[in-house]
Amino acid sequence: MYDDNNLIVLKSRNFAIRIIRLYQYLQQEKKEFVIAKQLLKSGTSIGANVKEAIRGQSKADFAAKMNIALKEASETEYWIDILHETEYINDKEFVSINNDLKEINKLLTSIVKTSLND
Repeated sequence: MYDDNNLIVLKSRNFAIRIIRLYQYLQQEKKEFVIAKQLLKSGTSIGANVKEAIRGQSKADFAAKMNIALKEASETEYWIDILHETEYINDKEFVSINNDLKEINKLLTSIVKTSLND
């Protein structure tokens, strides 16, 4: 079902799964609902937009969808920072998920830059 050869597809999908698990933890254990919902939306949207870009109708459509994925990654970074600063997630949890997000950001930035230069 998933393209095992496409790094950004795999990483954004795996990240979405982590976000869903973090969302469940925040709701069940921390009783945090508002930020958790925002995080769920932006964090899972990254991979959804990547998948949509792969099936884009044109190079411009591909670039636009990848750029949306990059914007969603930026929003997700904001929510993760807020959760860390307010101690809903600890340093270890923050570093782990933030490192994954940084890697996705680097990949998306490279893809967007390359697609705009084509």
